[in-house]
Amino acid sequence: MKFRDALLALSALAASSNGIAAPFAGKPTIVLVHGAFADALGWQRLIPILLRDGYNVTAVEIPLQSLDGDVVTTKRLLDSLPGPIVLVGHSYGGAVITGAAAGESKVKALVYLAAFGPDSGEAVGAFGDKYPADLGKALKPDSAGFLWVDRAQFHQDFAADVPAADAAVMAATQKPLNSSVFTASVPVAAWKTLPSWYVVSKQDHAINPDLERFYAKRMGAHTTEVDASHVAFITHPQEIAKVIEEAAASAK
Repeated sequence: MKFRDALLALSALAASSNGIAAPFAGKPTIVLVHGAFADALGWQRLIPILLRDGYNVTAVEIPLQSLDGDVVTTKRLLDSLPGPIVLVGHSYGGAVITGAAAGESKVKALVYLAAFGPDSGEAVGAFGDKYPADLGKALKPDSAGFLWVDRAQFHQDFAADVPAADAAVMAATQKPLNSSVFTASVPVAAWKTLPSWYVVSKQDHAINPDLERFYAKRMGAHTTEVDASHVAFITHPQEIAKVIEEAAASAK
């Protein structure tokens, strides 16, 4: 047996002994892009499910300093990974994947989780007035133009179905977003040419659920509605994993 084959066999045996399916068995890579006021660690309840089911998973850490910069960061990771790829974005991360997947031949499907899905040249915040959400009133700018969520409102407006103690930690460790992203846009919307899936969070107070339904309908996405807050991937990870794996099954 060649050395490489031996390593693969040992890897499969180790994965099996831990109750985790051996990855890379003809399955696409799952790339997760977090949203505003969060970081890549927020995927910690979803990632183990996808790993168990045999997927290679990578979570991008985006700076949240500009839409262009976050797109570039995501593209750099995509370029380093094998295809095919399913690109998943939560909240503001939806705008990032919309731009980052454009022109990337390895990306075969997009999954939007309570996310922005802007059109080509359309500002991320284009529909904020038409579809208002409670979180908008809780955002506080600092002297550098970065937005923070008022800690007193964080639990109710961002993660209402997360235990209060966990929400307090999320509020304390939140990662601010440059306010410029809401007037920024991407030149090409990848959902126009890629199959897309969308999860609407029915109890969302951060993005209006009706705006989520608008995005999903406009992109012709396979749509699922979950009775959850803005962070369904934390409170309903099994349901979110099911949607991602449906998208992965289509990725060839």
